[in-house]
Amino acid sequence: MERKEGIVAGAALALVAYTLALSVLGPVVSAGLRNQTISNAGSVKAIGLGVYWDQACTNSVPSIAWGVLEPGQNKSVTIYIKNEGNAAATLVLTTSNWNPTTTSDCMTVSWDYSGQTLSVSEVINVTLTLSVSATVEGITSFSFDITITATGE
Repeated sequence: MERKEGIVAGAALALVAYTLALSVLGPVVSAGLRNQTISNAGSVKAIGLGVYWDQACTNSVPSIAWGVLEPGQNKSVTIYIKNEGNAAATLVLTTSNWNPTTTSDCMTVSWDYSGQTLSVSEVINVTLTLSVSATVEGITSFSFDITITATGE
């Protein structure tokens, strides 16, 4: 009988130790496995040109919903830009109104536009890429504006 009580007591002690270990290590392990997601929708402003989702230039781009991004992730979208001015032009991309303001320290927008001159009514496709730093912390949502400007020749 003493042997059975000893086994039961040992099993109970092991169960208590296991429970304590989980309560101490559980939060540490789950913190290491936690994912951080970042969502965003940014507006697109065009000056002297049109920005569209399609090559036929029928569906304009008022904003880009980048979706949910993880730290260290890049996301790209393709847009079509049409020179709607009356002279040849080159393009300039800027970003502004980052919210929160520190977002611009850990995220960047780039594009594959190579600086070529667009003639009047010419349409080119451009890929915009949003890059999120792998070390971003504390940002769960953000917004910013993209401005694409046509500069005359």
